[in-house]
Amino acid sequence: MDASNSAGYEFTNDWFGQNIPIWDQLIPRFSPTKFLEIGSYEGRSTCYLIEKFAVQAPIDIHCIDTWEGGVEHDKSTMSDVERRFDKNIALAQAGTKQPALVTKHKKFSNLALADLIAAGKSLNFDVVYVDGSHQAPDVLTDCVMSFQLLRAGGLMIFDDYIWTMEAMGKQDAFNMPKPAIDAFLNIFQRKMQIVRGAPVYQLYAAKVGA
Repeated sequence: MDASNSAGYEFTNDWFGQNIPIWDQLIPRFSPTKFLEIGSYEGRSTCYLIEKFAVQAPIDIHCIDTWEGGVEHDKSTMSDVERRFDKNIALAQAGTKQPALVTKHKKFSNLALADLIAAGKSLNFDVVYVDGSHQAPDVLTDCVMSFQLLRAGGLMIFDDYIWTMEAMGKQDAFNMPKPAIDAFLNIFQRKMQIVRGAPVYQLYAAKVGA
């Protein structure tokens, strides 16, 4: 289901739509009811999860974002982005067959992830979506910390795998998710297995060991 086509939502971009075919096919294999999302913006992916999975059983989604924007955003627009997130999530929740609990963590991801770990949420989530800061040190931190929160057999989704802020041929590895994601998967290669057949702009891996 494509949330962008649902009446009443306010989305100002179509970054997420290209992911829907693979998400439709892939995520249900993991029978998810608990989701962790790092980077929520206007809530388009969150609304998709609510519409898609709050059908047969209640679901629980934790959304982490500062709503201050990253280096690639116009920070003066971010209060409106957060307002749209709140509105869109409320609309999605109002239309579900089963309850969809959405917990909003408005803070830097390293702090929010530390709070979740300290609260005993380790091995609690079926799906983790890493789509926060695009700077390599932040991405690596998000991957390593959220690994502790993903259950064995769960799915980790890495967004913007080949994103770069600079022009092709002039990339700064600091401003690219790919080096961080590659480093994480290389180091955790005995505990993570890449899911084949995924488009290159996102990367998908299943947790096969604690």
